[in-house]
Amino acid sequence: MKKTILPIGPYHPLLEEPEFFTFYLDGETVVDVDVRIGYNHRGHEKLATGLTWDQVPFLVERICGICSTSHPYAYVLAVEDLLDIKIPPRGQFIRSLIGEMERIHSHLLWLGLAGHFIGYNTVWMWAWRYREEILDACEKLIGNRNHYAACRPGGARRDVTPEAMDFTMGALDSNEKATKMFLGAVSDDPVIHKRLKNVGILTKEDAIAYSALGPTSRPSGVRWDVRESDPYDAYGASLDAKAWKVIVLENGDVFDKAALRVLETLESIYLCRWLIENMPDGDIDIHVGNIPEGEGCGHHEAPRGEVFHYVRSDGSNKPIRHKVRAPTFNNLPTYKASCPGEQIADVALITAAIDPCYCCTERVGVVADNRHTTLNQNDLLKLSVEKTMEIEKKLGMKSNLAKF
Repeated sequence: MKKTILPIGPYHPLLEEPEFFTFYLDGETVVDVDVRIGYNHRGHEKLATGLTWDQVPFLVERICGICSTSHPYAYVLAVEDLLDIKIPPRGQFIRSLIGEMERIHSHLLWLGLAGHFIGYNTVWMWAWRYREEILDACEKLIGNRNHYAACRPGGARRDVTPEAMDFTMGALDSNEKATKMFLGAVSDDPVIHKRLKNVGILTKEDAIAYSALGPTSRPSGVRWDVRESDPYDAYGASLDAKAWKVIVLENGDVFDKAALRVLETLESIYLCRWLIENMPDGDIDIHVGNIPEGEGCGHHEAPRGEVFHYVRSDGSNKPIRHKVRAPTFNNLPTYKASCPGEQIADVALITAAIDPCYCCTERVGVVADNRHTTLNQNDLLKLSVEKTMEIEKKLGMKSNLAKF
Protein backbone atom coordinates (compact mmCIF):
# COMPACT_ATOMS: atom_id res chain seq x y z
CA MET A 1 0.00 0.00 0.00
CA LYS A 2 1.42 3.37 -1.01
CA LYS A 3 1.20 6.06 1.64
CA THR A 4 0.73 9.76 0.99
CA ILE A 5 3.14 11.98 2.90
CA LEU A 6 1.81 15.30 4.21
CA PRO A 7 4.44 17.60 5.74
CA ILE A 8 3.32 20.42 8.04
CA GLY A 9 5.95 22.91 9.15
CA PRO A 10 8.43 23.88 10.32
CA TYR A 11 6.76 27.16 9.29
CA HIS A 12 3.01 26.98 8.83
CA PRO A 13 0.01 29.26 9.56
CA LEU A 14 -1.25 26.76 12.15
CA LEU A 15 2.05 26.79 14.05
CA GLU A 16 2.87 29.82 16.17
CA GLU A 17 6.40 28.47 16.56
CA PRO A 18 8.55 26.29 14.28
CA GLU A 19 8.06 22.53 14.46
CA PHE A 20 8.00 19.85 11.78
CA PHE A 21 5.28 17.19 11.49
CA THR A 22 5.17 14.46 8.88
CA PHE A 23 1.83 12.67 8.51
CA TYR A 24 1.58 9.41 6.59
CA LEU A 25 -1.88 8.99 5.06
CA ASP A 26 -3.99 6.28 3.53
CA GLY A 27 -6.51 8.43 1.73
CA GLU A 28 -7.52 10.88 4.47
CA THR A 29 -6.78 8.51 7.35
CA VAL A 30 -3.58 9.04 9.32
CA VAL A 31 -1.59 5.81 9.63
CA ASP A 32 1.54 7.25 11.26
CA VAL A 33 3.04 10.54 12.37
CA ASP A 34 6.58 11.77 12.94
CA VAL A 35 7.50 14.87 14.96
CA ARG A 36 10.86 16.51 14.57
CA ILE A 37 12.09 19.16 17.01
CA GLY A 38 15.17 21.35 17.05
CA TYR A 39 14.24 24.41 14.99
CA ASN A 40 14.23 27.01 17.73
CA HIS A 41 17.24 26.59 20.02
CA ARG A 42 18.14 29.68 22.05
CA GLY A 43 20.76 28.27 24.39
CA HIS A 44 19.16 29.10 27.75
CA GLU A 45 20.96 26.31 29.60
CA LYS A 46 24.36 27.55 28.43
CA LEU A 47 23.48 31.22 28.99
CA ALA A 48 22.49 30.41 32.58
CA THR A 49 26.05 29.34 33.42
CA GLY A 50 27.23 32.89 32.64
CA LEU A 51 24.76 34.56 35.03
CA THR A 52 24.63 34.84 38.81
CA TRP A 53 22.19 32.68 40.73
CA ASP A 54 19.83 35.64 41.20
CA GLN A 55 19.98 36.65 37.51
CA VAL A 56 18.96 33.27 36.12
CA PRO A 57 15.22 33.67 36.97
CA PHE A 58 15.03 36.66 34.60
CA LEU A 59 16.55 34.54 31.83
CA VAL A 60 14.39 31.43 32.27
CA GLU A 61 11.23 33.56 32.49
CA ARG A 62 11.82 34.21 28.81
CA ILE A 63 11.89 30.57 27.78
CA CYS A 64 8.14 31.05 27.30
CA GLY A 65 5.89 34.08 27.68
CA ILE A 66 2.85 32.03 28.71
CA CYS A 67 4.79 29.86 31.23
CA SER A 68 6.84 32.80 32.42
CA THR A 69 6.57 31.98 36.11
CA SER A 70 6.69 28.18 35.70
CA HIS A 71 10.35 28.02 34.69
CA PRO A 72 11.71 30.41 37.33
CA TYR A 73 9.49 28.67 39.90
CA ALA A 74 11.06 25.28 39.16
CA TYR A 75 14.52 26.87 39.03
CA VAL A 76 14.30 28.54 42.47
CA LEU A 77 12.93 25.33 43.95
CA ALA A 78 16.01 23.56 42.56
CA VAL A 79 18.33 26.13 44.18
CA GLU A 80 16.44 25.84 47.47
CA ASP A 81 16.72 22.05 47.23
CA LEU A 82 20.49 22.47 46.86
CA LEU A 83 20.52 24.74 49.92
CA ASP A 84 18.02 22.55 51.84
CA ILE A 85 16.04 25.60 52.98
CA LYS A 86 12.40 26.57 53.45
CA ILE A 87 11.25 30.08 52.60
CA PRO A 88 8.91 32.27 54.71
CA PRO A 89 5.19 31.39 54.47
CA ARG A 90 4.22 34.72 52.90
CA GLY A 91 6.80 34.20 50.15
CA GLN A 92 5.39 30.71 49.58
CA PHE A 93 1.84 32.03 49.24
CA ILE A 94 2.86 34.81 46.84
CA ARG A 95 4.71 32.39 44.55
CA SER A 96 1.83 29.90 44.60
CA LEU A 97 -0.68 32.69 43.88
CA ILE A 98 1.22 33.85 40.81
CA GLY A 99 1.60 30.25 39.65
CA GLU A 100 -2.18 29.75 39.80
CA MET A 101 -2.97 33.08 38.15
CA GLU A 102 -0.71 31.97 35.31
CA ARG A 103 -2.59 28.64 35.07
CA ILE A 104 -5.90 30.50 34.70
CA HIS A 105 -4.72 32.82 31.93
CA SER A 106 -2.89 29.99 30.14
CA HIS A 107 -5.98 27.74 30.13
CA LEU A 108 -8.17 30.64 28.95
CA LEU A 109 -5.69 31.33 26.15
CA TRP A 110 -5.90 27.65 25.10
CA LEU A 111 -9.70 27.65 25.31
CA GLY A 112 -9.91 30.66 23.04
CA LEU A 113 -7.59 29.11 20.48
CA ALA A 114 -9.49 25.82 20.64
CA GLY A 115 -12.70 27.70 19.88
CA HIS A 116 -10.96 29.37 16.95
CA PHE A 117 -9.74 26.03 15.58
CA ILE A 118 -13.27 24.57 15.47
CA GLY A 119 -14.85 27.74 14.06
CA TYR A 120 -16.26 29.16 17.31
CA ASN A 121 -14.63 32.57 17.17
CA THR A 122 -17.10 33.91 19.72
CA VAL A 123 -15.57 31.53 22.27
CA TRP A 124 -12.15 32.87 21.28
CA MET A 125 -13.15 36.49 21.87
CA TRP A 126 -14.99 35.79 25.13
CA ALA A 127 -12.20 33.63 26.61
CA TRP A 128 -9.57 36.22 25.81
CA ARG A 129 -11.75 39.02 27.11
CA TYR A 130 -11.83 37.39 30.56
CA ARG A 131 -8.15 36.46 30.30
CA GLU A 132 -7.42 40.18 30.09
CA GLU A 133 -8.88 40.64 33.57
CA ILE A 134 -6.49 38.02 34.95
CA LEU A 135 -3.51 39.66 33.21
CA ASP A 136 -4.55 43.04 34.64
CA ALA A 137 -4.73 41.44 38.10
CA CYS A 138 -1.22 40.00 37.62
CA GLU A 139 0.01 43.50 36.83
CA LYS A 140 -1.65 44.86 39.96
CA LEU A 141 -0.21 42.08 42.11
CA ILE A 142 3.37 41.92 40.94
CA GLY A 143 3.97 44.70 38.38
CA ASN A 144 3.79 42.84 35.05
CA ARG A 145 1.13 41.11 32.96
CA ASN A 146 3.72 38.51 31.93
CA HIS A 147 7.33 37.93 32.96
CA TYR A 148 6.35 38.68 36.53
CA ALA A 149 9.78 38.45 38.18
CA ALA A 150 8.00 37.03 41.24
CA CYS A 151 10.48 34.29 42.16
CA ARG A 152 13.98 34.43 43.53
CA PRO A 153 16.11 31.87 45.37
CA GLY A 154 15.01 32.15 48.99
CA GLY A 155 11.54 33.61 48.49
CA ALA A 156 9.44 36.05 46.51
CA ARG A 157 10.99 39.06 44.82
CA ARG A 158 8.08 41.43 45.43
CA ASP A 159 5.34 41.72 48.04
CA VAL A 160 1.66 42.11 47.22
CA THR A 161 -0.53 44.91 48.54
CA PRO A 162 -4.03 44.66 50.05
CA GLU A 163 -5.34 46.86 47.22
CA ALA A 164 -3.91 44.50 44.59
CA MET A 165 -5.43 41.49 46.33
CA ASP A 166 -8.85 43.21 46.43
CA PHE A 167 -8.59 43.93 42.70
CA THR A 168 -7.64 40.31 42.07
CA MET A 169 -10.63 39.02 44.04
CA GLY A 170 -12.90 41.01 41.71
CA ALA A 171 -11.20 39.50 38.64
CA LEU A 172 -11.56 36.02 40.13
CA ASP A 173 -15.28 36.54 40.80
CA SER A 174 -15.81 37.69 37.21
CA ASN A 175 -13.82 34.79 35.81
CA GLU A 176 -15.66 32.23 37.91
CA LYS A 177 -18.96 33.25 36.31
CA ALA A 178 -17.42 33.23 32.84
CA THR A 179 -15.72 29.86 33.32
CA LYS A 180 -18.98 28.27 34.44
CA MET A 181 -20.53 29.69 31.27
CA PHE A 182 -17.74 28.08 29.21
CA LEU A 183 -18.23 24.81 31.08
CA GLY A 184 -21.91 24.87 30.19
CA ALA A 185 -21.04 25.47 26.53
CA VAL A 186 -18.61 22.56 26.45
CA SER A 187 -21.03 20.27 28.29
CA ASP A 188 -24.20 21.07 26.35
CA ASP A 189 -23.28 21.97 22.78
CA PRO A 190 -24.01 18.98 20.48
CA VAL A 191 -21.67 20.34 17.79
CA ILE A 192 -18.74 20.40 20.23
CA HIS A 193 -19.61 16.87 21.34
CA LYS A 194 -19.70 15.66 17.73
CA ARG A 195 -16.45 17.44 16.87
CA LEU A 196 -14.37 16.49 19.92
CA LYS A 197 -15.69 13.29 21.49
CA ASN A 198 -13.85 10.05 20.68
CA VAL A 199 -11.29 12.03 18.67
CA GLY A 200 -7.56 11.61 19.34
CA ILE A 201 -7.98 9.16 22.22
CA LEU A 202 -4.90 8.68 24.40
CA THR A 203 -5.44 5.61 26.57
CA LYS A 204 -4.20 5.45 30.15
CA GLU A 205 -1.68 2.78 29.13
CA ASP A 206 -0.30 4.96 26.32
CA ALA A 207 -0.22 8.05 28.54
CA ILE A 208 1.93 6.13 31.04
CA ALA A 209 4.09 4.55 28.33
CA TYR A 210 4.88 7.94 26.78
CA SER A 211 5.30 9.62 30.21
CA ALA A 212 2.65 12.20 29.35
CA LEU A 213 2.16 15.05 31.80
CA GLY A 214 -0.42 17.51 33.06
CA PRO A 215 -3.66 18.09 31.10
CA THR A 216 -2.45 15.57 28.51
CA SER A 217 -2.27 12.67 31.01
CA ARG A 218 -4.97 13.50 33.56
CA PRO A 219 -7.83 13.25 30.99
CA SER A 220 -6.60 9.67 30.44
CA GLY A 221 -7.07 8.71 34.09
CA VAL A 222 -3.47 9.30 35.24
CA ARG A 223 -3.54 11.02 38.62
CA TRP A 224 -0.25 12.89 38.62
CA ASP A 225 -0.08 16.53 39.65
CA VAL A 226 3.10 17.75 41.32
CA ARG A 227 1.09 20.09 43.54
CA GLU A 228 -0.59 17.04 45.10
CA SER A 229 2.02 14.30 44.52
CA ASP A 230 4.99 16.29 45.86
CA PRO A 231 3.54 19.44 47.50
CA TYR A 232 5.72 22.55 47.73
CA ASP A 233 5.29 26.10 49.02
CA ALA A 234 1.62 26.79 49.90
CA TYR A 235 0.19 23.77 48.07
CA GLY A 236 0.55 21.47 51.06
CA ALA A 237 -1.50 23.80 53.26
CA SER A 238 -4.10 24.31 50.53
CA LEU A 239 -4.55 20.56 50.15
CA ASP A 240 -4.99 20.20 53.92
CA ALA A 241 -7.66 22.90 53.75
CA LYS A 242 -9.34 21.19 50.80
CA ALA A 243 -9.21 24.50 48.93
CA TRP A 244 -9.03 22.72 45.56
CA LYS A 245 -8.88 19.26 44.03
CA VAL A 246 -7.04 17.54 41.22
CA ILE A 247 -9.23 16.97 38.17
CA VAL A 248 -8.92 13.51 36.57
CA LEU A 249 -11.08 12.28 33.66
CA GLU A 250 -11.14 8.91 31.94
CA ASN A 251 -11.87 9.03 28.19
CA GLY A 252 -8.58 10.55 27.01
CA ASP A 253 -10.11 12.23 23.95
CA VAL A 254 -9.95 15.86 22.83
CA PHE A 255 -13.28 16.56 24.54
CA ASP A 256 -11.93 15.46 27.93
CA LYS A 257 -8.78 17.52 27.43
CA ALA A 258 -10.96 20.58 26.83
CA ALA A 259 -13.30 19.83 29.73
CA LEU A 260 -10.39 19.18 32.09
CA ARG A 261 -8.81 22.58 31.38
CA VAL A 262 -12.09 24.38 32.03
CA LEU A 263 -12.56 22.46 35.28
CA GLU A 264 -8.95 23.15 36.28
CA THR A 265 -9.52 26.85 35.67
CA LEU A 266 -12.34 26.77 38.21
CA GLU A 267 -10.15 24.93 40.73
CA SER A 268 -7.37 27.50 40.27
CA ILE A 269 -9.87 30.31 40.85
CA TYR A 270 -10.92 28.65 44.13
CA LEU A 271 -7.26 28.18 45.10
CA CYS A 272 -6.29 31.78 44.30
CA ARG A 273 -9.19 33.03 46.40
CA TRP A 274 -8.08 30.81 49.30
CA LEU A 275 -4.45 31.99 49.01
CA ILE A 276 -5.52 35.63 49.18
CA GLU A 277 -7.93 35.09 52.07
CA ASN A 278 -5.26 33.20 54.05
CA MET A 279 -2.20 35.24 53.04
CA PRO A 280 0.11 35.25 56.09
CA ASP A 281 2.03 38.28 57.34
CA GLY A 282 5.79 38.44 57.65
CA ASP A 283 8.88 38.38 55.47
CA ILE A 284 8.79 37.26 51.86
CA ASP A 285 12.48 36.35 51.49
CA ILE A 286 15.33 34.93 53.58
CA HIS A 287 18.05 36.73 51.56
CA VAL A 288 20.16 33.84 50.31
CA GLY A 289 23.91 34.56 50.27
CA ASN A 290 26.63 32.30 48.95
CA ILE A 291 25.66 29.04 47.24
CA PRO A 292 27.79 26.07 48.35
CA GLU A 293 28.88 23.15 46.19
CA GLY A 294 26.11 20.69 45.41
CA GLU A 295 23.18 19.99 43.16
CA GLY A 296 19.44 20.40 43.35
CA CYS A 297 16.24 19.56 41.51
CA GLY A 298 12.99 21.48 41.37
CA HIS A 299 9.68 20.76 39.69
CA HIS A 300 6.52 22.79 39.39
CA GLU A 301 3.11 21.89 37.96
CA ALA A 302 3.02 24.29 35.02
CA PRO A 303 -0.22 24.79 33.03
CA ARG A 304 0.95 22.11 30.56
CA GLY A 305 2.32 19.70 33.18
CA GLU A 306 5.44 19.15 35.26
CA VAL A 307 8.37 21.43 34.41
CA PHE A 308 11.71 20.25 35.78
CA HIS A 309 14.96 22.16 36.47
CA TYR A 310 18.32 20.81 37.64
CA VAL A 311 21.24 22.94 38.86
CA ARG A 312 24.78 22.17 39.95
CA SER A 313 27.09 24.48 41.92
CA ASP A 314 30.87 24.49 42.39
CA GLY A 315 30.62 27.09 45.17
CA SER A 316 30.94 30.11 42.86
CA ASN A 317 28.31 32.78 42.24
CA LYS A 318 27.08 31.05 39.05
CA PRO A 319 25.65 27.61 38.27
CA ILE A 320 28.07 25.37 36.38
CA ARG A 321 25.22 23.24 35.00
CA HIS A 322 21.58 24.00 34.40
CA LYS A 323 19.18 21.52 32.82
CA VAL A 324 15.58 22.23 31.80
CA ARG A 325 12.85 19.78 30.82
CA ALA A 326 9.53 21.26 29.75
CA PRO A 327 6.26 19.24 29.73
CA THR A 328 5.72 19.51 25.97
CA PHE A 329 8.93 17.51 25.48
CA ASN A 330 7.10 14.56 27.08
CA ASN A 331 3.70 15.26 25.57
CA LEU A 332 4.74 15.60 21.90
CA PRO A 333 5.47 11.87 21.37
CA THR A 334 1.90 10.99 22.38
CA TYR A 335 0.89 11.91 18.82
CA LYS A 336 2.26 8.48 17.86
CA ALA A 337 -0.61 7.00 19.87
CA SER A 338 -3.41 9.56 19.44
CA CYS A 339 -3.19 10.43 15.70
CA PRO A 340 -3.08 7.07 13.82
CA GLY A 341 -6.54 6.01 12.69
CA GLU A 342 -7.90 9.57 12.76
CA GLN A 343 -8.92 11.75 9.83
CA ILE A 344 -6.47 14.38 8.65
CA ALA A 345 -9.17 17.04 9.27
CA ASP A 346 -8.99 16.23 13.00
CA VAL A 347 -5.21 16.26 13.30
CA ALA A 348 -5.07 20.02 13.98
CA LEU A 349 -7.41 19.51 16.96
CA ILE A 350 -5.44 16.55 18.28
CA THR A 351 -2.10 18.36 18.05
CA ALA A 352 -3.57 21.46 19.66
CA ALA A 353 -5.15 19.40 22.46
CA ILE A 354 -1.84 18.95 24.29
CA ASP A 355 -1.41 22.76 24.29
CA PRO A 356 2.09 22.45 22.81
CA CYS A 357 4.74 25.02 23.67
CA TYR A 358 7.60 24.52 21.23
CA CYS A 359 9.77 27.35 22.54
CA CYS A 360 9.76 25.57 25.93
CA THR A 361 10.69 22.30 24.26
CA GLU A 362 13.49 23.16 21.86
CA ARG A 363 16.94 22.33 23.18
CA VAL A 364 19.26 21.16 20.39
CA GLY A 365 20.96 22.95 17.55
CA VAL A 366 24.50 22.47 16.25
CA VAL A 367 26.30 24.35 13.52
CA ALA A 368 29.40 22.63 12.12
CA ASP A 369 31.32 23.75 9.02
CA ASN A 370 28.52 26.21 8.28
CA ARG A 371 26.04 23.33 7.97
CA HIS A 372 23.14 22.46 10.23
CA THR A 373 23.71 19.08 11.86
CA THR A 374 21.01 16.84 13.28
CA LEU A 375 21.78 15.01 16.51
CA ASN A 376 20.14 11.70 17.31
CA GLN A 377 19.48 10.27 20.78
CA ASN A 378 22.84 8.51 20.95
CA ASP A 379 24.65 11.74 20.06
CA LEU A 380 22.81 13.58 22.83
CA LEU A 381 23.56 10.84 25.36
CA LYS A 382 27.26 10.93 24.43
CA LEU A 383 27.46 14.72 24.82
CA SER A 384 25.63 14.57 28.16
CA VAL A 385 27.91 11.81 29.50
CA GLU A 386 31.06 13.62 28.37
CA LYS A 387 29.95 16.86 30.03
CA THR A 388 29.00 15.07 33.26
CA MET A 389 32.33 13.21 33.38
CA GLU A 390 34.16 16.50 32.83
CA ILE A 391 32.36 18.05 35.81
CA GLU A 392 33.00 14.96 37.96
CA LYS A 393 36.71 15.12 37.13
CA LYS A 394 36.90 18.79 38.12
CA LEU A 395 35.16 17.99 41.42
CA GLY A 396 37.39 14.99 42.08
CA MET A 397 34.46 12.60 41.96
CA LYS A 398 34.62 8.98 40.88
CA SER A 399 32.56 8.46 37.74
CA ASN A 400 30.26 5.55 37.09
CA LEU A 401 29.47 6.66 33.54
CA ALA A 402 32.28 4.91 31.66
CA LYS A 403 29.91 2.09 30.65
CA PHE A 404 27.92 4.58 28.58
